[in-house]
Amino acid sequence: MKTMAAGEFKAKCLAVMAEVNSTGKPVLVTKRGKPLARVMPLGEVIGEEKPESIFGFMRGMGTITGDIVSSEFTDEVWEQMADKGWEGIESEDAR
Repeated sequence: MKTMAAGEFKAKCLAVMAEVNSTGKPVLVTKRGKPLARVMPLGEVIGEEKPESIFGFMRGMGTITGDIVSSEFTDEVWEQMADKGWEGIESEDAR
């Protein structure tokens, strides 16, 4: 564990927190050689595990219902929306 004096930590606080967040290694802050505080990633404190990658971390949490390729509106309705905007569309036409 890396150790640094409180004065040095005060001068480099944001950089130290960024380093702890990126590396996951805690830093011990001392005052006159005695431990004062420990800066560590939040996941360690609350018992969470950091995901290995941002890609795919929500896999399996959602479901697809219906057709995800086709539009809900017909071509005629899209043309009306382009001409008149959303206000000009009748709710029956949109279905």
